Amino acid sequence: MEHTDRNYIGKKEFWTFAAAAGGQGMIYAIMSSYISDFYLNVMGLSPLFVLLLMLLARIWDAVNDPMMGALADHTQTKWGKFKPYIIVTPIPVAVLTVLLFYAPDISPTMKMVYAGITYVLWGMIYTMSDVPFWALPNAMTPNPKERARLISIGRTVNGVGSAVPMVIVMGLGWILPLFNLSGNQLEQTRYLTAALVAAVVGNLIFITVFFTAKERVNIPKPVKHPDNPGVLKAMFRCRPLMIVVIMGILSSTRYLMQAGAIHVARYAFYIGPETVTEAALQSNISTVSLVFSIATAVGMFGSMVFLPKLYKKFNYKQIIIGSNLIGMVSCLIIYFIGYRNFWWCVPFLVISSIPLGTMNVTSYAMIGDALDYMELKTGLRSNGLGNACQSFVNKLGNALATTFVVLMYIIVNLDINKIGTDYTVDPNTLDHGVRNGMFLLVSLLPAAGMLLSSIPVFFYDLVGAKKDKITAELHKMRAEKGIVIEE
Repeated sequence: MEHTDRNYIGKKEFWTFAAAAGGQGMIYAIMSSYISDFYLNVMGLSPLFVLLLMLLARIWDAVNDPMMGALADHTQTKWGKFKPYIIVTPIPVAVLTVLLFYAPDISPTMKMVYAGITYVLWGMIYTMSDVPFWALPNAMTPNPKERARLISIGRTVNGVGSAVPMVIVMGLGWILPLFNLSGNQLEQTRYLTAALVAAVVGNLIFITVFFTAKERVNIPKPVKHPDNPGVLKAMFRCRPLMIVVIMGILSSTRYLMQAGAIHVARYAFYIGPETVTEAALQSNISTVSLVFSIATAVGMFGSMVFLPKLYKKFNYKQIIIGSNLIGMVSCLIIYFIGYRNFWWCVPFLVISSIPLGTMNVTSYAMIGDALDYMELKTGLRSNGLGNACQSFVNKLGNALATTFVVLMYIIVNLDINKIGTDYTVDPNTLDHGVRNGMFLLVSLLPAAGMLLSSIPVFFYDLVGAKKDKITAELHKMRAEKGIVIEE
């Protein structure tokens, strides 16, 4: 057991990985938190088109993500399996992130074509970066405790990075009206500036991990045998892995606490002065969104910070189910408080964001354990494909959250093109159905997802003595096969 308990990763390597995760968080957050608002309220795309775009892009991801995982697993270079993709993807990711938030002055049809091409291309190139990056912890150390610690800190710093574009977007909402910008012109400038900063700074930080990370665990390809299942089939047969995937899909509405914030700030909450002006409306959007971001960050980061200590007292199963139930109850309280009492909602926004932190971190650690289990049972291990599953689930979850937002626009019959784009909408002029519908995005819908996602976790059993036994037996099996873990 001594080798399974030792640490392999140095401090510089550890914290460079964490910083890179923060840079990646900046890039992903600008897309996941604001793309629906940009498409609907800035580019003026129809909700139905945005809905179809998200659906078709996720269908493609179901093919593209496993392909990327398999490609990474079969890559053999002097830098390793995963690091080559980290050095080649930052520039195209940066360019596409900026193009994603550029609103060209073209016909409505060409806007749809432009949005479709840039959105799908961004997803493809981002996958080339994301899948290898989050597969790295499995290659950097064979110690599951050290791996969990690396992922925990990495996801925490990733969350910190994700707050940066939110602060920029909200800050520009206060600054740009001082330059007599309003309506659509203000929104275009705000999003393009935030995307440019996130793309450049985020990728410069992200690329540093290439120079410090070391891939120590290199599992050789097994000899093919007619009786042995392929890696993909083995993964689908790996019950713990499928439980994590199902859990992630069912929990997709938790992302609404971030993706829905800008929409409820526009169309549900109003905390400004009685005399409504353009500056007051922009200040309302910025203030509500900023408070949402801070509340979400406190709940999410708070849970992430305490996770290493919680891991010593509770297993992954207990942490996921417990935090989900706490978040669900808090979301229900938010619903009963109502959209007219924003400040009363804030403490419960913090509590309802706790599952964001616990699931974002623990799901990656659970996948690592599931891959250990699969390797022990079948002799097959695919870090790339395993993390492609998680990458796909994350993107699907964010897309489903965006889908719920778009569907709510359709359900409440909110058409921004009919309202107008030359000025900012006053939420007080909207009827109760519209405001309450938007409010559901951050109350009842997340509560439902937290409840549903807890159900499959009851059947996850890689905990306690069973997990320790798998770790010890896997170490013994690797030693017998002559697999050497590099220093």
